[in-house]
Amino acid sequence: MSNNPLTPPINIGIAVFEHLLVTSLTLPIEMLRAGEAFAKGHSDKNSFKPLAIHLVAKNSDAIKTRTGLSIIPDCTSENSPYCDLVIVPGIWRNPRPVIRANQQLVTWLIESFTVGSHIIGVGTGNCFVAEASLLDGHPATTHWHYAKQFKHDYPNVSLKPDFFITQSERMYTVASLNALADVIVHIISQYYGKEAAQHVERNFSHEIRKPYEDQRYLEGAVDRHPDELIAQIQFWLKTNLASELNLQEVAAQFSLSYRTFTRRFRSATNQSPIEYWQQLRVEGAKDLLASSNLSIQEVALEVGYNDQGHLTRVFKKVLRQTPSEYRKVVRRKLFG
Repeated sequence: MSNNPLTPPINIGIAVFEHLLVTSLTLPIEMLRAGEAFAKGHSDKNSFKPLAIHLVAKNSDAIKTRTGLSIIPDCTSENSPYCDLVIVPGIWRNPRPVIRANQQLVTWLIESFTVGSHIIGVGTGNCFVAEASLLDGHPATTHWHYAKQFKHDYPNVSLKPDFFITQSERMYTVASLNALADVIVHIISQYYGKEAAQHVERNFSHEIRKPYEDQRYLEGAVDRHPDELIAQIQFWLKTNLASELNLQEVAAQFSLSYRTFTRRFRSATNQSPIEYWQQLRVEGAKDLLASSNLSIQEVALEVGYNDQGHLTRVFKKVLRQTPSEYRKVVRRKLFG
């Protein structure tokens, strides 16, 4: 708990029910706790907010899972406290009978969203959110195997089966455990800052490869970024990491002065072109370090840095480790 009794906790509510996918319950808890522990040791004690995680069920009975483990709810849907974030785990196999047996949780989701909760639905757990009509008129995804059934049962939802993540207002839907991990890292960055999120990504979840913002289907994103020319330039930058052109030359290639390019880019993306291109290059280098046997020098050249030393300086500034250290950590997790 916080040393400052006036600092309220961050309340997380996780729906629990028979036939839930246990990994989609334990994964976010462990990741959130890791982010909390890092933040506690690296932030001001008076401003640090602890997590209060509540397992919410339709009643207080123990829930036996397919793993043989039993889950003891902390509270019921009727006496649950207000939750800043609600997570709905995935469901083993056909979600229809589980939804029918847990209408109390559907009502709880409606009430939670009404008072301001953010909601994350996982795989077929998104059927709970759709059953509450919270996804009507909004994009969502689900487990690929039940996409056809989902579309039939919830025709008012704009199903995006080709996306692993969607975000709409205060609702996130994910199609897989890896996508859930990506969203949880994003949530940790909002609660505890970028450094805590990077800590969890680096030391806990090796499968996270791309920034959350690059993977999601964001409702209304086109309206928030209507500058088609800047979108074209973003695509060019993503596909030309190794280009020898500097940003002034890139701007000229698209018939823009550098001053106009910089102004329009920041207005459209809330980032400077330099920050954006560095982010792309760092993510590209992380992918290559994790998945290829290229030398550090070769990785540097592949993502547009002229030598290994330049890449190392950027890595130490952004990730607080060298490329070699990053590769060692990721490889140990991937293959150990």
